[in-house]
Amino acid sequence: MTPSLQGQIAWITGGGSGIGLAGAMALAQAGAHVMISGRNATTNASALAALQAVGSAEALLLDVADKHAVKSAAQQILDRHGRIDILVTSAGTNATQRNFDVVTPEAWDDVVAINLSGLFYCVHAVLPAMRQQQSGLIINVSSWAGLYASKLTGPAYNSTKRAVLALTESINMEECTHGIRATSLLPGEVATPILDKRPVPPSAEQRELMVQAEDMGQAILFVAQMPARTCINELIISPTFNRFYTGGLESPPKR
Repeated sequence: MTPSLQGQIAWITGGGSGIGLAGAMALAQAGAHVMISGRNATTNASALAALQAVGSAEALLLDVADKHAVKSAAQQILDRHGRIDILVTSAGTNATQRNFDVVTPEAWDDVVAINLSGLFYCVHAVLPAMRQQQSGLIINVSSWAGLYASKLTGPAYNSTKRAVLALTESINMEECTHGIRATSLLPGEVATPILDKRPVPPSAEQRELMVQAEDMGQAILFVAQMPARTCINELIISPTFNRFYTGGLESPPKR
């Protein structure tokens, strides 16, 4: 029997689309009450409607790069529900002009503010309540680029996603005695809206071969349903047709 998440409170940043929304859908369907946050009110509203069709959910308008707003959002969740059992940090971005010859310091700052500082702010905001509960799960969305730096993803994204691995390990190192566990998810290419920010966005045909958002939702659910005694430190997920392995081959050969 698949364990239910009934009664658990899950907060998903970047929950309005992509991996965040897919994870929110999977957790809501499994019985969790899901709080999504994102910085686009229209996207939040659309995602909330989809979530409420399958389970219990609310939405918060939030820019994770604002540390004061993050602290306030966490407190709102605690005031309403008394606990936070699961945090999924899925908010992320990348610069379109991303390589050293074109990236600007301002673009670097924006990527760091969301992918790394924003993630830290959210983790920092939930840890006191999780310590008090003596339980909690934190799922940080890193990337294939966190292990294997690529010119495709650029130095800001590579650096922040690798830093997520160290941050996640630090959580497990320091908080395991409080019943808190953390996982880094490291997806390869996933067909989500962030691909539109690439200098040359992938084609529809290429996106069909990638990991899909709902696949990542199932991975998030898998981690969430593991027994509390078990920590999945890192989970790497890549497309079967992995373009980082194919030496520049963009699509499978016709047969």
